[in-house]
Amino acid sequence: MIPVKDISSPYPPESVARKWLRILGNGMARHRRIILGVQWMVVVVYAFLVVAPAFLPLPDEDVHLWNDLTRFAQFAFWGIWWPFVMLSMMLMGRVWCGVFCPEGALSEYASRRGLGLTIPRWLRWGGWPFVSFALTTLIGQLTSIYEYPKPVLLILGGSTIAAVVIGFLYGRGVRVWCRYLCPANGVFALLARVAPVHFAVSEAAWNRAQREPAVDCPPLLDVKHQAGSGACHSCGRCSGHRDAVTLEPRSFTEGVVSLKSGKGMNWESITLLFGVLGVATGAFQWSASPYYVKLNMWLASLTIKLDATWLFNADAPWWVLTHYPEVNDAFSWLDGISITLYIMATALFMGLGQSLFLVVAQRIAGGAVAFWRLALALTPMGGISVFLGLSMLTLNQLRQDGIVLHGVADARIALLSLAVLWSLWIAWQTFDRHNVSITRRVFALPWVVAALALPAGSWALLFFVW
Repeated sequence: MIPVKDISSPYPPESVARKWLRILGNGMARHRRIILGVQWMVVVVYAFLVVAPAFLPLPDEDVHLWNDLTRFAQFAFWGIWWPFVMLSMMLMGRVWCGVFCPEGALSEYASRRGLGLTIPRWLRWGGWPFVSFALTTLIGQLTSIYEYPKPVLLILGGSTIAAVVIGFLYGRGVRVWCRYLCPANGVFALLARVAPVHFAVSEAAWNRAQREPAVDCPPLLDVKHQAGSGACHSCGRCSGHRDAVTLEPRSFTEGVVSLKSGKGMNWESITLLFGVLGVATGAFQWSASPYYVKLNMWLASLTIKLDATWLFNADAPWWVLTHYPEVNDAFSWLDGISITLYIMATALFMGLGQSLFLVVAQRIAGGAVAFWRLALALTPMGGISVFLGLSMLTLNQLRQDGIVLHGVADARIALLSLAVLWSLWIAWQTFDRHNVSITRRVFALPWVVAALALPAGSWALLFFVW
């Protein structure tokens, strides 16, 4: 008897990895109650760590993260949570958003019980992810969010309240806040594209399946065309829908290289070049930068010449500028201006410099590749830059408690090298996908290297020179 190959399945023969990922994705769809339970547990812990330390006295110098709630909360947020949430985006996609995020859970809960108003056009503006990211980053630096609990309550607590209000007002059972206004949304959407797993859709299986009720997609995606995109929260609700959606592996470059044209890509480029690699870089580096010191001194001399000495006063409230005189830590108005100008200047220098080099690369490639495609090739550099910056907080807090990790310099060099090579490989594959000749690629790639040299060089200065 001659065996007959079954060709009814829309999927190729499954590897072990594909099989287990499919089982995991379908399990997420079936066990929503468990995920909801996890989300509400995170909400409770998150609320406690955000609120409680703000009403406690500032910790003494001799306390440790294991015997002081404020120190523990600082380490939990800035030493563990933020750096490893960013890393998780690059390794697992937006699982944090779909399974753990307290703001998303609360916003969706409010939306199911809210007014259900139509989402206004102004709220759907594509520039909000960049604007909200830049503003919250700047406010965080001006109020010293990494060092004190009150700014954490102001920014994270305020963001959570805003998420609930937006959820109550707009949409029905969805996450309007997460889709359009969340300060981290733009960064998460960028980094999730390089993750080696995603929810893939078989259009053939989708088209031949019987009609089913639409998937309850929290970030309001068209599941057929957008499942697994940067906007997908990887919540698993659509897994198995129409026997067409599955959690699958992919290469670390496919999510960027295979992007289809669509609106919003220019804003994503701005978020990456001017935000993640600009604003965030300035925020991480200003306190150690000799250029910030020179800027501050120049502004001080200018202030004296203009007889505007009131700018030297350190009397701003804590929610405007850092103001903790009991521990001899307070920013003057001049400090606030200096920090703002330094971060803005860094964002412009990095963003415009990278853009210039990428435009040259695009021209050499014959214009076959859109600028935003080359810009998004720098996504690994953006993700690793943010991780390096946040991991500085991890190391600093551990060092305060006498815990010193060895091999940090080597690890930083390795991560920066990985970021450069990974980004270059995406750029090379992008050129290949758009049929750019080998000759043009060889001459265009050095300009991509030049664009990468700006953020890589800035980290080298911080880690090994300053």
